[in-house]
Amino acid sequence: MVAIDQNVFYIVIAAIVVIGLIIALMQWRRVREAQTNVKFLTKQAELKKIELVERDLESKRMMSDIVLPKDQQEKLTNIRATTSDLMHKAGYINNEINERIDRLEAKTEYAKLQKLLMDIEEKEKELEKKTNKAKGGKRK
Repeated sequence: MVAIDQNVFYIVIAAIVVIGLIIALMQWRRVREAQTNVKFLTKQAELKKIELVERDLESKRMMSDIVLPKDQQEKLTNIRATTSDLMHKAGYINNEINERIDRLEAKTEYAKLQKLLMDIEEKEKELEKKTNKAKGGKRK
């Protein structure tokens, strides 16, 4: 009867191991599928970016081929100049805002670290007092 119980135990252990292997293989397969899907999607996104760049270049070529009347050409040139100027200013303002945010974050971090340092120093002083009292109490 003991031999039968041992065999049942080994069979149960083997079944658990087989089930575990099956689950591990299924998960591994899902991970591999997900990785291939991600690679496929990134390749697709890269192709779309390339297509957009090609379309943009083609539209620029077409725009340069079109000859506008003199007054419209001047207006278009003025619009392009003001647009690029505004984009430059917006970029400058955005960079300035980011710098200010970074400075504020650095100041708050510095203040937090200062407070932490003060707390640590206070705790060190308290510990020194306790150790000095403990040393003094042992000597008596």
